[in-house]
Amino acid sequence: MLTSIHNSYPKLGEVISNYKEFWFELNLPSKETVLKEGTVSNVLYFIIKGSMRLSNNDNGTEISIQFFFENDFVSSFESFLKDTPSVFSLDTIEDTSVLLIKKEHWKIIINENSCLKEMFIDFISDRLVNYVNHFLEYIKEKPEVRYQNLLKNKPYILQRVPLQYIASYLGITKVSLSRIRARKS
Repeated sequence: MLTSIHNSYPKLGEVISNYKEFWFELNLPSKETVLKEGTVSNVLYFIIKGSMRLSNNDNGTEISIQFFFENDFVSSFESFLKDTPSVFSLDTIEDTSVLLIKKEHWKIIINENSCLKEMFIDFISDRLVNYVNHFLEYIKEKPEVRYQNLLKNKPYILQRVPLQYIASYLGITKVSLSRIRARKS
């Protein structure tokens, strides 16, 4: 069950093995909401297989914020860390298998294992950098450039994520995305 975490984060193999009873495997269908905007995130997920999407609802318009795939840890970290209502929803994009750990168990592991705490800080820092880069690209670049960058840097997203989610991630309509894609063909 924990082989995926061992393979992705070898330094944590022993730490994770010492807390096997805290982890639960869960199979989720596609388009399943696991966290609704406005609720507090009390679970951390590790994706074994599949994909998930973090989004925000802006007056009825869904905005995709980030996509997650195999070997990613996922939560609304702002909510998870601060015990505040999440400004994001978290949904599966395709059938997804995850390992999950409850927040109270995660805190035990973090407090007893400095190597995990360091890794988690690095992970959160990387996530923050990702948000900042996406935000800057969103406000500085034209939609066509944003699409080209996505195609160049993260082509796997285009292969696995529905176009309406990609369009909202890029800050454009699905029609605009179709036009950009047609010009690139």
